[in-house]
Amino acid sequence: MTPREDLSRSTPTATTRSDPLRTLFDPVTRRHLDALGVGEGWRCWEVGGGGPSTPAWLAERVGPTGRVLATGLDVGWASGREPYEVRRHDVVRDEPPGETFDLVHARLVLARVADRHAALRHMVGALRPGGWLVVEEIDVDFQPCATPDASNAGQYLSNRIRAGLLAVLGRRGVDLELGRKVPRLLREVGLVDVAADGYFPLASPAAAALEAASIEHLRGALVALRAASDDELDAHLGAALAP
Repeated sequence: MTPREDLSRSTPTATTRSDPLRTLFDPVTRRHLDALGVGEGWRCWEVGGGGPSTPAWLAERVGPTGRVLATGLDVGWASGREPYEVRRHDVVRDEPPGETFDLVHARLVLARVADRHAALRHMVGALRPGGWLVVEEIDVDFQPCATPDASNAGQYLSNRIRAGLLAVLGRRGVDLELGRKVPRLLREVGLVDVAADGYFPLASPAAAALEAASIEHLRGALVALRAASDDELDAHLGAALAP
């Protein structure tokens, strides 16, 4: 087994994940980028972009004098009419773009690549002196409970299923503590002025939809692990997705 599998084997498809991911995390991403002062004339590289929301927002902020490049392994979402460049690119294996950027942003990218150190080196190598690298990553081990204040059988079941999900992902090579390691990884590649914060959605329709997609994707593994039966998974999903 390789040290870490491609996370695409361990998580729902981009189609089922993209909308709840954007709903949950776009406001947080924009808060971080706003705090840096992204504006007219900035040159930005969106790494591993899984859709148009962030590069489109960046393109509005940088205006006609700026530049936005969105790259990833799957760029099938692009229409070809975007006000920014979209390019297929492997941040681990391919050389970084032959230009420098004021901002390099990557959200939920390092958890999906086989060599996060190479990915970081390439991203840092594309920064201009004084530029900013913003990395957003998972740390689900900080939030092990689906229902932190469990008080009935259904809520205890939700926590058992969440524990099963984490066990399955861990067995597939996903680093469940990656988020807390990012500050150290950034310092190790020579960056300064490193800061970090955390965001943990506990109860929202988007969080429920994202977890439901993960459960459906990993249903067979959860049943095989005896984390829950098919009937229990159906009951949990019905409760989780109820209005």
